[in-house]
Amino acid sequence: MILHFYKMNGAGNDFIVIDNRDLSISLDPATIEALCDRNRGIGADGLLAVEPAEKGADFKFRYYNADGGEAEMCGNGARCFGRFTAHLLKEVPDRVTFETQAGILTAIMVGENVRIAMSKPKDLNLNTEASISNLSSPLHSINTGVPHAVTFVPGGQAFEELDVFSLGRAIRQHPAFSPAGTNANFATILKPGHLEIRTYERGVEDETLACGTGVVACALIHHALTGAPSPIQVDVAGGDSLEIGFEKSPDGSFHLVTLTGPADFVFEGEIDI
Repeated sequence: MILHFYKMNGAGNDFIVIDNRDLSISLDPATIEALCDRNRGIGADGLLAVEPAEKGADFKFRYYNADGGEAEMCGNGARCFGRFTAHLLKEVPDRVTFETQAGILTAIMVGENVRIAMSKPKDLNLNTEASISNLSSPLHSINTGVPHAVTFVPGGQAFEELDVFSLGRAIRQHPAFSPAGTNANFATILKPGHLEIRTYERGVEDETLACGTGVVACALIHHALTGAPSPIQVDVAGGDSLEIGFEKSPDGSFHLVTLTGPADFVFEGEIDI
């Protein structure tokens, strides 16, 4: 079978994107994992599939991690999905909607960037009791479409040399976040309202150049701990800077959460699978 695909990236988080609106493509986890393999396949952090909507949105969003497992949502992937699907329509609109396992999302075209109106975050837990060897700072957690753990660490050279792989894997597999596991984010405060983060992604099982839902998680927890106002700027390992907007409800919950950043086409191709 010849698979036609597109390669996109959002802040360095890269994706294989396929148009499966006719549901003619069926990929098992092993095939997806092989396609995402950076040595023997196309190479990507995950795969996005466009399918027909079922609940009144423009499209349905399917996202698979590099290990072939399906995930509820991906913030950087959602921005790429929004830009890709906008170009599938007869006239490129300023916004598209799509169904995800985390709810219906809206992608808004903002010049060269894409703004995603995110699903409402849940399960905020500050200062969890989970502890990790060689990590003295407390762990916080929140679900921003998928589960995230966040810890704030010193900046500078210590941040650059942080063993994100080992610490991230330990957090991802910690019993406190079982059975599904969690993504692990390490953030440092450059100044109030401006963070730099590094992320170990569940499903990729390694550090990635960016994670959209992780960026949102860090920003919201930064606000919860310090009161830093919206919008919050977050720099990611890939070199890009993303903007997170939000409002706070009287009960302390977050709503009207947005994620704004780049979503770029890289190339288009075909592969025999």
